[in-house]
Amino acid sequence: MAAIAIVLVSHSKQLALGVRELAAQMVQGQVPIAVAAGIEDSENPLGTDPIQVYEAIASVFSDDGVLVLMDLGSALLSAEMAIEFLPEAQQEKVYLCEAPLVEGAIAAVVAAGAGGDIHQVMAEARGALLAKATQLGVVSRPLSVVSPITTNIESPTPEIQLIVSNRLGLHARPAAQFVATAARFQSQILVQNLTRNTELVRGDSINQVTTLGVRQGDELLITATGSDADEALAALQGLFANNFGEDNVALNHPSAFHHKVTPATHGELSGIAASGGVAIAPVVHYQPTHIAITEYHVDNPDAEWQRLQAAINTARQEIQAVFSQASLQIGDAEAAIFDAQLLFLEDPVLLSAAHQRILDNHINAEAAWQAVVDQVATSYRALEDSYLQERVDDVVDVGQRVLRLLAGNAAANLHLESPAILVATDLTPSDTAGLDPTKVLGICTTSGSATSHSAIIARTLGIPAVLGVDAQVLHLADGTLMALDGESGRAWVEPESDILDLLAAKQEAWQTAQQEAQATAHQPAITRDGRQVSVFANIGSINDVQVAVASGAEGVGLLRTEFLYLDRISAPTEEEQLLVYQAIAQVLDNRPLIIRTLDVGGDKPLPYLRVGFPEANPFLGWRGIRFCLDHLDLFKTQLRAILRASVGHQIKIMLPMISTVTEVRAAKVILGEVQAELNQAGISFDAAMKVGIMVEVPSAVAIADRLATEVDFFSIGTNDLSQYVMASDRTNPRVANLVDALHPAVLRMVQQTVQAAHTAGISVGLCGELAADTLATPILLGLGLDELSVNPQSIPGVKQAIARLSIAESEAIVASALQQDSAEHVRELISTSITSPA
Repeated sequence: MAAIAIVLVSHSKQLALGVRELAAQMVQGQVPIAVAAGIEDSENPLGTDPIQVYEAIASVFSDDGVLVLMDLGSALLSAEMAIEFLPEAQQEKVYLCEAPLVEGAIAAVVAAGAGGDIHQVMAEARGALLAKATQLGVVSRPLSVVSPITTNIESPTPEIQLIVSNRLGLHARPAAQFVATAARFQSQILVQNLTRNTELVRGDSINQVTTLGVRQGDELLITATGSDADEALAALQGLFANNFGEDNVALNHPSAFHHKVTPATHGELSGIAASGGVAIAPVVHYQPTHIAITEYHVDNPDAEWQRLQAAINTARQEIQAVFSQASLQIGDAEAAIFDAQLLFLEDPVLLSAAHQRILDNHINAEAAWQAVVDQVATSYRALEDSYLQERVDDVVDVGQRVLRLLAGNAAANLHLESPAILVATDLTPSDTAGLDPTKVLGICTTSGSATSHSAIIARTLGIPAVLGVDAQVLHLADGTLMALDGESGRAWVEPESDILDLLAAKQEAWQTAQQEAQATAHQPAITRDGRQVSVFANIGSINDVQVAVASGAEGVGLLRTEFLYLDRISAPTEEEQLLVYQAIAQVLDNRPLIIRTLDVGGDKPLPYLRVGFPEANPFLGWRGIRFCLDHLDLFKTQLRAILRASVGHQIKIMLPMISTVTEVRAAKVILGEVQAELNQAGISFDAAMKVGIMVEVPSAVAIADRLATEVDFFSIGTNDLSQYVMASDRTNPRVANLVDALHPAVLRMVQQTVQAAHTAGISVGLCGELAADTLATPILLGLGLDELSVNPQSIPGVKQAIARLSIAESEAIVASALQQDSAEHVRELISTSITSPA
């Protein structure tokens, strides 16, 4: 069988991983599939990287051929560039294919899994979109994407006729099973949908089988010609006999996501189990404000188009804020829901249609926008795929947000006075993402499904939810006691005492399990041989600090203050900064807070503070402390705000991008001047506040012993240190692979810094991305770091990794790691060296 490999190149890592998972399921993982998607930039993760594509191709390379599928734009350029990095002999075996990413990947893996050669696999991939077009009625003829069908009508041909009973017919997975089975035999398998009166198509072609549009109840004719025809038909008949391994619950369209069941007992309602857990609380109704639209004539359509564009821009900012908060609260994967909403707002077809309506019909922005949104929603509802139908929620969510802004209405926030169960017809993803789990104890709606985005968010937030219950719940008075069990999908109105007792016991058991899971994150991180390592959080907003504390952070090791200066037309005032620093310190409740002074320049320019001339090498230019020392008004304002916020809190100042002793002394002189000014004005501050520096420039490592006598602590920034040590711009795809913090050269720099700090009696932490990589934890422990500072979501995992290790074994791993010749070898060493806890 041919060992064809597939490489998926996409701007979105999440999209590519999802496509790989779907494609792999079609062939039970028999076909190698590699992914090269997204870029390492937390601010703008969408993009493609030629080095990543090259590595993906190399990881699955096969002499039988590698098929590369790309999504759009720069993905093609990255793939072309990646091939240039391969040896010439390998370049000839790599095929770039213009087929659609999702459909092409599924068709390609099925063809590869069936033993097709690279040209057959490419043909199947290319025909994938035609198959979908035929199924949707866009193409009315059967496809012959592999080869024409030839039959000998003079000799009798073995055949079987079957009724398709599995509930979704030959959708993607059953179709893949059918094709894979047909391909195992020498005989030519042909199949026809008698119910739809299609022509015969090849059974070993996923595209041709898909064009049959087979649904539950359809009758198929399957023929086989060849030496093993009877065995082939028997094998195919077996697939149908067990419904392709799927359950055969009848799919009644309305009840798929509007589930209404007669109550089983008094006060009991049955629904869809969407998010586990038990809730017992009074109900509160939630009715989101629906914006009513009136169409009217306008004399100035250009002004209306400007109004709509302004509302869309504001909506984009709101959704980005929701996206940022959701990323911290529910994780990046679930927050991608809002990434999709942003793409909806940027859809050129949709925007063009709205613009055209305003210009052609001279109608108001609201009416034009509503019309195009309704059109998109209707197209989703018409699809047979229930998952895609549920994306209507997101379309409506975005549509209503823009209409609200056009109407000049403020965002509706749900603020509950006391804990309650939320009862509603439905909740949008935006509604759900904004819920406070301490106040919203449960969710009960009359519509929705377990795969809706709202249900996914509810599960991630840990809010029990029962959806699709009888509409009678909408008539309950606020304050009525309700109980719900999100695991069984049942709810009780004014439950009897015996039901309450059972649910209370289940709730207690559930909460105990949850608390135990969370408790480890709130315990100190102590190695098996008794060394405690502080685990702090890197944060960049007020919202982040709440998530950090909830995740078990013992303090903040890095507050990036740049968020205060971005997305505005002038620098923040002293008072604005003071309020933010105080608010963050308040949440930390006397835990340490390390505030890094403004670190702009390089890849973080400020629009209102122009350099004045383009820098050829901005990463080697006017950035960090260099910038602040040249903008004393800006620097002093920030220092005053930090000093004023320090009263009663454990705040420390950290200076970024230090490369000389002179810079540290200059900054300390300015800090002394600000302290003197505050003293003179009678304004209090913490006179003993500690000052530290970021160690992220090789010169700082080289003179770490001298710098350690000037400051109270070090924090190693491995993101920048790696690129400076390796002389490689991490934003340049041709060399970005060299920027690896586990390279022995970088690790030796970290070791030298730690030794200098400890010799001088000061503490040293690490706040680069390396700290969150649990594979690197034994290295960091062995190097003797006192503190690791990571993104809030990584805290529990890092603490668990520390608890599984001992300092002795970690030091042994480091000793060997420092002698390796590449980051890859360091990783291999770590993977083979970790022992299980005794």
